[in-house]
Amino acid sequence: MNENNTTMTETLPTAATSVVGFTVAGTRCEGTHFSARSDALASAAGRPVVVLAHGLGGTRDSGLDGFAEAFAAAGLDAFTFDYRGFGTSGGEERQTVSLAGQVEDWMAAVDAAAQLPGVDPQRIALWGVSLAGGHVLQVAADRGDIAAVISVVPMVDGLAAMRHALAAHGPLNLLKATATGIAARVRANVGKPTMLPVVGRPGQPGALTLSGAYEDYHSIAGPSWRNEVRADVGLELGTRAPAQAAAKIKVPLLFQIADFDRSAPPRAAALAAFAGRAEVRHYPGDHFDLFPGKPFHGPAVEHAVHFFNRHLAPGTN
Repeated sequence: MNENNTTMTETLPTAATSVVGFTVAGTRCEGTHFSARSDALASAAGRPVVVLAHGLGGTRDSGLDGFAEAFAAAGLDAFTFDYRGFGTSGGEERQTVSLAGQVEDWMAAVDAAAQLPGVDPQRIALWGVSLAGGHVLQVAADRGDIAAVISVVPMVDGLAAMRHALAAHGPLNLLKATATGIAARVRANVGKPTMLPVVGRPGQPGALTLSGAYEDYHSIAGPSWRNEVRADVGLELGTRAPAQAAAKIKVPLLFQIADFDRSAPPRAAALAAFAGRAEVRHYPGDHFDLFPGKPFHGPAVEHAVHFFNRHLAPGTN
């Protein structure tokens, strides 16, 4: 099954795309609109649309097209976007991860997606991966116009992630990372931000330095991606607790969990899924193994499309 699904998703014809701008707090952000290539899910009000965004330091040209193309082939419009300060979006503070700011960007992106031509604003879905797998929970919990949500290899609990990192990296490395983050926060407050690679090889500086992470991230990296974030990102992530939002979500929810995820703790994701009464799909892989070119991309896409077909068909919401 896996081999057939992977082949199917890799040979999909390209959907028609266009760049769409939208504004967040006076800053222009950019997204890509993938027009549905089928009317399979269309109603008199239009077609459903799914909004997609990346995780830590990610840009919309880094591995999201494979998902967006598959959704467009299934009859959904898809809208990928870059956060402020990343990719082709504006913002003076480049490569700075702000959890609250990214949720605000999500809110504006959903508003922009609802206004796309041919879209039914009552059938908006969210798809978020890694860090954005938590963002979509917060957005769905705070809005009344979301029809379905998919949270992919999500990072939903900062404290659980710290414990997870402690087991993988050891206490000394975690202590060094915390000290680096505190020093970077102090320098940023006086206008001298310090940057850190998003991914590095084991023993090198980086927010993600587990074996294989450097190669995995670079395998999906697009031309606008930069391998750096502000170095206090660890302090930002430690405050994260979107798992609490899962219980507030009233619409269909799917968690896609990598059971051997070394970056986002799978147990925390499973607990959030239980709290949100979510459907759950498990994959015996690591954090990046659901992306294009990886072993479980085909099954992950198939499961997502099946979920959307069931919950976004005309008359289901």
